[in-house]
Amino acid sequence: MSPVRHLPVSTIALAAIVALTGCAGHRADNLFSAEPALSDAGIARTHGIYIATTREPSPDARRVFDGKRARTPTFARIDMSVPAIHKVGAIERPVGERADPSKYFTARSITPIPGVNAFARTVAADARPDGGRALVFVHGYNTDFDDAVYRLTQISHDSGYTGAPILFSWASGGKTIDYVYDRDSANAARDALEQLLDELARSGLKRIDIVAHSMGTWLTMEALRGLAIGGNRDVDGRLGDVVLASPDIDVDVFKTQMKRYGKPDRPFIVLLSDDDQALRFSSMIAGKQPRLGDYRNAADIAALGVIVADLTAVKAGDSLNHTKFADNPALVKLLGDKLREGDNLTADPDDGAGLLA
Repeated sequence: MSPVRHLPVSTIALAAIVALTGCAGHRADNLFSAEPALSDAGIARTHGIYIATTREPSPDARRVFDGKRARTPTFARIDMSVPAIHKVGAIERPVGERADPSKYFTARSITPIPGVNAFARTVAADARPDGGRALVFVHGYNTDFDDAVYRLTQISHDSGYTGAPILFSWASGGKTIDYVYDRDSANAARDALEQLLDELARSGLKRIDIVAHSMGTWLTMEALRGLAIGGNRDVDGRLGDVVLASPDIDVDVFKTQMKRYGKPDRPFIVLLSDDDQALRFSSMIAGKQPRLGDYRNAADIAALGVIVADLTAVKAGDSLNHTKFADNPALVKLLGDKLREGDNLTADPDDGAGLLA
C-alpha cells in the first residue's frame, strides 16, 4: 500500500482560491428555450445584440456556443428582450425550459452573419440612425456564452446606450479551474479582436466605444497594442471611450502595454476597487503581483494617460465585489452618461460612488 500523500498547504490554498474566483461562476445554461417565446406582452424593449466570437458552435443549438476554441471567428445577431419588471443592475435569468419574456431576459431569435466584412457593414447600417456609434463589450474569465449575452443586454438596457451593442466573446471554459485555459484563449483571440475593430472602423461607424471586464481588459489592451504597432492605434480616428472595469492585468504588464500604445488622445478609464476579492485571489495566483483593478497607487497609473475611478465605496451585487460597473444601479447609469456625453467620469457624492476623475 502506498503511503498517504499530504498536499502542501500552498496547493490547497491555490485550489480554494481558484474555486472562489470567477466572473460568472455558475453552470452553463441554454440561451434559447425549448419552447419559443411568442408573446410580446410585458416586454420593456428588445435589443439586437451583435455577436463576434472565437468560440466553437455548440452541438446543442439552444446553447449556441460552447467553451472550445474555433479556428476562425463566427458572427451573428441575437435579439434579446428585457421584461418590464426588470430592475436596474439585475439580470432576470430564465428558469426552466419555458421562456416567459414578461418575467425574464429572453433570447428571441438568432441571425447568422457571413464573415467580418458583412458583420461590420450590418452593424454600421444599424447604428447609423443613432449617430453611427457602436459599443464593443469584452467579457472576463469563467464566463459562459449565455452569461456574456445576458450581461451585455443588461448593460445596454440599463445604461441607455443608443448605439449598436457588440459582444466579443472569446472561448472561456466557463469553469473556475480553467484560469490558465482562459488566459490562453484570451491570448489566442487577440488578432480576431484587432481585426474586428479595424473592420468596424472601415465600415463607416463614427465612433467605437469599448467596455472590457476582468481578463477581457488584458485581451483588449493587447489588441489595442497590436493596432498601435501597426500604426493605427486610434482605429482610423474612430476610437471613443475605453473603459477597463476590474482589470485583471499585472500592473507592470499594463505599464508596458501603455508605453507601447502611447498616451491616448482620450484618456482610458480604469475602474478599480480595493475590496475586489476576485482580483485579490488572482494576485495570489500570480505570485502576489498587484492587479491593475485593485492597485492602490492611482497617481502612478494616472500618469500613463488614464482616468482612475475608485469604486471601493460602491455597493456591489456580487459577493466578490467584481462586477460593480454593471450591477450597481447608480454606476451603470453613470457609465451610460459617460458613453453618451464623453465627459469625465464623475458622480454626485450623494450616490456614494466615490469616483475620482
